Amino acid sequence: MELITKSVAYVGVDDETIDLFESQYHVPNGMAYNSYIIFDEKIAITDTVDKRGAVTWLENVTEALGDKQPDYLVIHHLEPDHAGSIQLLAERYPAMKLVGNKKTFAMLPQFFETLSMPAERLVTVGEGDTLCLGTHTLQFFLAPMVHWPEAMVSFETSEGILFSADAFGKFGVRHAHEDWTCEARRYYFNIVGKYGGPVQTLLKKLSGAPVNVICPLHGPILTEDLGYYIGKYQLWSSYEPEDDGVTIACASIHGNTMKAVEALRDILVEKGAKKVSVFDLSRDDMAEAVEDAFRYDKLILAAASYDAGVFPPMDDFLHHLASKAYQNRKVGYLQNGSWAPSAAKTMKAIVAGMKNITEVEPVVTITSSLKTGDRPALEALADAILA
Repeated sequence: MELITKSVAYVGVDDETIDLFESQYHVPNGMAYNSYIIFDEKIAITDTVDKRGAVTWLENVTEALGDKQPDYLVIHHLEPDHAGSIQLLAERYPAMKLVGNKKTFAMLPQFFETLSMPAERLVTVGEGDTLCLGTHTLQFFLAPMVHWPEAMVSFETSEGILFSADAFGKFGVRHAHEDWTCEARRYYFNIVGKYGGPVQTLLKKLSGAPVNVICPLHGPILTEDLGYYIGKYQLWSSYEPEDDGVTIACASIHGNTMKAVEALRDILVEKGAKKVSVFDLSRDDMAEAVEDAFRYDKLILAAASYDAGVFPPMDDFLHHLASKAYQNRKVGYLQNGSWAPSAAKTMKAIVAGMKNITEVEPVVTITSSLKTGDRPALEALADAILA
């Protein structure tokens, strides 16, 4: 058992064997499923873990409790990576009550068909409601669409602990030797990114709370420089660029489009671009490409034409951006085509549905392979995107 404070313990698990989180996001450093216990006159467990870690988690809980019995299980979020062990715990401790909101309990049977819970075991809370455990009191704030409709957070008022559900989480096990910001940003934009408005609403609700500790459902417990982490969430959820730089997303079939991108990258650097980030959409991590597209203020889309449209990795990338509400950026285009270039038209049609996008000219067209005569167009695109 790891104590966070004298009264709050960490009982979560690290999953170092998972390769794809949510079956799509590469997690080379695994994933943490966080769960906590508050010890007081009444004992509350906050959230369970994915069934992948259920056995180890239940051992942690049992060891931490000893001969004590939990009074409550607080369910902040019903997604299976956090709620996968609810039935296991409810059956182990038949007197324990479940705490959730109306949407929590409406959705609960969808995941646990055989979990029969009498009404007296369900404690329904709403916006601003409190649950007194003794010297500790949890105050609940609903967080719909951060990033599920039933999500909520709780603030423990005596010690200033925010149990933040998926907010302020990141990829990786809890003590992974990696930069918090990079993996938290990749996590935020790919999982929560569509819901910037709801995140802003939640941050406003919490603005007056004297938070001393943030306990997310993924990643490390945050105890220092909380203004930094909260500031990142304020920025990310506003959809404003974080840094001055150019992301080049490239979908190349035989390598010729990538050669043009490499030449463009060099030109951008020569012209003083502070950062140029290049992604091969056929091979690089899609989630990281999405992350950098949101991080920087400029994006160049470079793709080969394909079946009178665009090479599918680019189509996939653009639909990822659109689904996460990509906006407020400057965008340029480079297309390649041997007889009927169509990539730019297709890319523009998708980008047209995004908010507040400034498109720059010229659209650079490469015919089959990069040639000496293409350099002036690359120079002009570099000038326009950096202007």
